[in-house]
Amino acid sequence: MTYDNNEKRSDSIYSKRVRAGKRRTYFFDVRSTKGNDYYLTITESRKRFTGEGYDRHKIFLYKEDFNKFIKGLNEAVDYVKTELMPDFDFDAFSHEDAPSSGDEDGGNNSSYSSGTATTTANTDNISDGGAPSEEVDKW
Repeated sequence: MTYDNNEKRSDSIYSKRVRAGKRRTYFFDVRSTKGNDYYLTITESRKRFTGEGYDRHKIFLYKEDFNKFIKGLNEAVDYVKTELMPDFDFDAFSHEDAPSSGDEDGGNNSSYSSGTATTTANTDNISDGGAPSEEVDKW
């Protein structure tokens, strides 16, 4: 999506990056609407095997769905941990990435940018509320 200088776009109010292996990163961004409401975007960014860019998938999560989403996620994860893989050591993967540049999320990641570009992202609205009241930037 392209923005001209007079058009304001939604910038993250808060952002948390979670690295998940060599080719995958998750971004949790809190953004605001024109009406000063807040929503969360969850972005999965995966480096393409061809080495040419990244595939991105984004979910918009609205405040009225936070509790339902967390409950569903916790139930699904607990099911895998207790019913499907009770003997697996999930704590072996609990190590935190050390920040590399002194900022909270470890610095810039070339697989994600809140600037403008085109992408092949799949966008799933998980709320009955539809899209936010403003346009959301695409990479």
